[in-house]
Amino acid sequence: MTLRTFLLSIALFVASASAWAEPLSVNLSATPGNPASPQMGDHLNFHTIIRNDGPTPVDGLIAWISLVQIDKGKEQPVDLEDWSAHKAVTAPQLAPGTSLETDWPMRLIQAGTYRVVVSAVSRNGPNLTPSTFVDFKVRQKPVVESQRVLPVAVGIPIVLCGLMLWRRRRS
Repeated sequence: MTLRTFLLSIALFVASASAWAEPLSVNLSATPGNPASPQMGDHLNFHTIIRNDGPTPVDGLIAWISLVQIDKGKEQPVDLEDWSAHKAVTAPQLAPGTSLETDWPMRLIQAGTYRVVVSAVSRNGPNLTPSTFVDFKVRQKPVVESQRVLPVAVGIPIVLCGLMLWRRRRS
């Protein structure tokens, strides 16, 4: 095999691989208005731009958001039923050079460290196109404020004892 044949076969291989490559790109980012240090009960919003960078239309576009917990020992996918009502976005066609922008609202249900990703596929595309990951941490929401509990826990028994002693002295 000559060097010219070898280089030609490599060029054909690269050209055929790029012809099969999905022309989609998915850009995911956290919305600037999100809380800096979110806690349970807060809402986050993520924004995606799905773009057709190829020369032909993409038919039957489907994009969805996925969430995984990445805390050590708790690594697992998260069921978004309670976290987000926004399950998937579809478009019948995405023309070359056009994009589809979507916001993904999310209500924070459980404390932990999470990673979110948006994936896109087309009806005829051979590949899944994922976005980059966006990581975030959800703080535990304080259920009871300790500054209010101690005065009540100590104060009520003292008041009740005082009332009982005062009543005994009156009788």
